[in-house]
Amino acid sequence: MLDRDLAALYGVETRALNQAVARNAARFPRDFAFRLSAREAAGLTSQIVTARSHGGRRNAPWAFTEQGVAMLSSVLRSPRAVAVNVAIMRAFVHLREMLSAHAELARRLDELEARTDGRFAQVFGAIRRLMAPPPDGDEPRRRIGFVAQRTT
Repeated sequence: MLDRDLAALYGVETRALNQAVARNAARFPRDFAFRLSAREAAGLTSQIVTARSHGGRRNAPWAFTEQGVAMLSSVLRSPRAVAVNVAIMRAFVHLREMLSAHAELARRLDELEARTDGRFAQVFGAIRRLMAPPPDGDEPRRRIGFVAQRTT
């Protein structure tokens, strides 16, 4: 999660959150929090318009892993910080459970496919395509919905 998103959740300014992280640098090793590269930050600004009077952020944003988010609760000690941290941890647990269920489904599908001696190869192929992650977005998306024809 990015520093600005966490700051909004915790109800503090991004600057204040980053200052708390800087003052407690030992609590945030690289696998807990890290600064985005200039390229990654540029990619974000092209996707999210955040104009400010001084031209946007001066420093690359911080990105926090699950452990970094958990550590923030020890740095930001407000009741809201504790409540938000609990909610975020529950979201991470739910995400982990969903990924685990997906892995279990793939394992069971492999077992079932091995028992059917290829008679349902098309069915299994379709199921695997549905389970595959979405493409990277290199291909243009097909528009969905009604497009009005112009008459001139």
